Amino acid sequence: MFGILKKVLAICLIGLGLGILLVLLLPITGWLFLIGIALIAVGFLWLAC
Repeated sequence: MFGILKKVLAICLIGLGLGILLVLLLPITGWLFLIGIALIAVGFLWLAC
């Protein structure tokens, strides 16, 4: 049960990061871009463990 919840949370983080990056493709702001990349990285790390 906890493993499934963990994967769902990781996918949500990746999706949120991608969403932030897509929104910011028009006006590129450095710190929000970094937050999006960080969320995607954390999501993939979460899926890996």
